[in-house]
Amino acid sequence: MFYYLSGLTDWFSPLRVFQYVTFRAACAALTALLICLVSGPWMIRKLADLKLGQPIRGADDLGDLAATHGLKKDTPTMGGILIIWAIADATLLWAIPTNKLVLLSLVTLLWMGFLGFIDDYAKVRNKSAAGVRVWTKFTWQIGLGLLIAAYLLLDPQLSEMARQLMVPFVKQPLIWDMGLFTFIWVALIIVSSANAVNLTDGLDGLAIGCTLTVALAYAVMTYVAGHAKLASYLSVPHVVGAGELTVVCAALIGASLGFLWFNCNPAQVFMGDTGSLAIGGLIGGIALMCKQELLLIVVGGVFVMEAASVVLQVASFKLRGGKRLFLRTPIHHHFEHLKWTETQITVRFWVLSVLFALLGLATLKLR
Repeated sequence: MFYYLSGLTDWFSPLRVFQYVTFRAACAALTALLICLVSGPWMIRKLADLKLGQPIRGADDLGDLAATHGLKKDTPTMGGILIIWAIADATLLWAIPTNKLVLLSLVTLLWMGFLGFIDDYAKVRNKSAAGVRVWTKFTWQIGLGLLIAAYLLLDPQLSEMARQLMVPFVKQPLIWDMGLFTFIWVALIIVSSANAVNLTDGLDGLAIGCTLTVALAYAVMTYVAGHAKLASYLSVPHVVGAGELTVVCAALIGASLGFLWFNCNPAQVFMGDTGSLAIGGLIGGIALMCKQELLLIVVGGVFVMEAASVVLQVASFKLRGGKRLFLRTPIHHHFEHLKWTETQITVRFWVLSVLFALLGLATLKLR
């Protein structure tokens, strides 16, 4: 919205600052942060008044950790509403609202946030850690992926880019035209990203802290992708309009900082699936739209670790006659069983997340 003030530069020349993505991105981050800090206490009170407390997994799932995690029972959940609110407001204020990629990112955020809200509500209503059926969630996530793929393929400016498969360290696409496989590829990225973040959200501040570093990395990558000269210099795909996604990433950065204020140990509120699915879907969508989706494996290394630990545990249990690779999964629970404190695990995973983000950014030059 504020971008259009730049059209008044003939009347007041300093308004040209609103033309710059970097300025608007900084303002979006600050706006999202302030929205969270100012409205956070009110939101937490409302969630508590509505008795939307977080159901805790039982001893059959967490084992000895159930007693410790049981202390978090009735902590308000669905705090992801605050994150979504802050991101959407900041984006609408500071990005170009007619930008196709910005609109697609907001649709992704709201779609996945609504799915997460339904899941959280089912858990609270049933007073159980089991919410919406797994296949129902997958169906809606795949549906979003197919919608995003169709949107990109039908746009004349984006369709060629959408069909390409880019890999880190390589200047040219590995596959120039994926054809109809593009639908499967986009759906796979959205589903994987959303559920990886969802699995990471198990300790106070863990998921939102890792989100912060991933959002910072993708803020750089979207800016580069949207800048023709920088993209050419670094030999990365130039995506028309991707620069405005920097504003979306910045809004996610600000919202992450603001939510972390209330979610750090001991947490006053949990994001729930409302937040984790929305964040994961948004990150996956942004990675696809700036053609750095495979780099998400590196930048989101902590999310990948968490998801991979669950997949490997299930595979080991089924193929090796009930034998486990880890004491518990997702892997942060494994370290809890090793007597690491919750704060130790969270901070150490944050450190890893920073290292993964820096490694991902380094690949922009190593081509």
